[in-house]
Amino acid sequence: MVKYNFNAGPCVLPRPAIEAAIDAIRDFDGTGIGVLEISHRTPGWERVMAETEQLWRDLLGIPDDYAVLFLGGGASTQFFEVPANLLKKKAAYLQTGVWAKKAIKEAKFYGEVEVVASSEDKNYTYVPKGYTIPADADYFHITTNNTIYGTEIHTDISSPVTLVADMSSDIMSRPVDVRKYGLIYGGAQKNVGPAGVAFVIVRKDLLGSSGRPLPTMVNYSTFIGAEARDNSMFNTPPVFPIYVMYQTLKWVKSLGGVEAMYKINRQKADMLYGEIDRNPLFTGTAVPEDRSIMNVCFVMAPGHEALEGEFMNFAKERGMVGIKGHRSVGGFRASIYNACPVEAVEALVKCMQDFESSKK
Repeated sequence: MVKYNFNAGPCVLPRPAIEAAIDAIRDFDGTGIGVLEISHRTPGWERVMAETEQLWRDLLGIPDDYAVLFLGGGASTQFFEVPANLLKKKAAYLQTGVWAKKAIKEAKFYGEVEVVASSEDKNYTYVPKGYTIPADADYFHITTNNTIYGTEIHTDISSPVTLVADMSSDIMSRPVDVRKYGLIYGGAQKNVGPAGVAFVIVRKDLLGSSGRPLPTMVNYSTFIGAEARDNSMFNTPPVFPIYVMYQTLKWVKSLGGVEAMYKINRQKADMLYGEIDRNPLFTGTAVPEDRSIMNVCFVMAPGHEALEGEFMNFAKERGMVGIKGHRSVGGFRASIYNACPVEAVEALVKCMQDFESSKK
């Protein structure tokens, strides 16, 4: 049976990236040594690091005055590294889900935090509008896509202060005007690779702006200065996750880049939301204007709640993997990241239609 992977993360990866990674485990760059064993000071690896950074720059149009870092610890580590590096007195945060709430908690260790708006009152089913960003904040932090609740900020907002964004689950899914942000970060395990590496895109003039002394490994400057030799190489980087990232970004480029990727992602999302809205057995959980094109959350429609377990089994029997919704939302969640093929979404839609037919 064909399996269709809708896991929220770690998630589906492009087949070409997986095959290249398997080959590299056996023999990296013709060295006769696998990528899991190779020294990160090997010339071939230094080339991969440089090419991976260049792919980021090419695909997102990252200017030269921004550094691109590949770090361990995932996005959760960045929850405290961002304020450690940028927060002098006060930071502003938009609370749109669990991950934003966790980022707020970490920032409070370094200074005052103002939550400008929150959608917690309706279980994060919408993105707040009409809030005011305080002009005296050192930065304004947003989470652009909320994996658990299926909401997304679809445009690059304008901010009177430095804009910081956690783009863990929608990076590379749509074009981004990097110039509107002071710092972008995220974990790789949604759209750009496996778990084990985080990306940080930071405008260089922000480095050291907090004015506080920092532990070496918390300080972004550590991974950019002369001691790093090449960016992110102060210490041993997460070699294998970066290699899979490298291959994944090559795949994105081969499809036509982020603009082409966005068209495919829009097609997948429109197809699945169209079926949710059409099918009387299901209903979406996020308000329509804030629906994520990465994480599609839905539940059984009112009056059909008792069918949830039956549909889950029905879907599993047809090869659907990872569609159980997060416990805080319930129901179902289909994560349709970049590498999720159109065919998988078509199969899920057909599954929903077949289930509807079985109930008539």
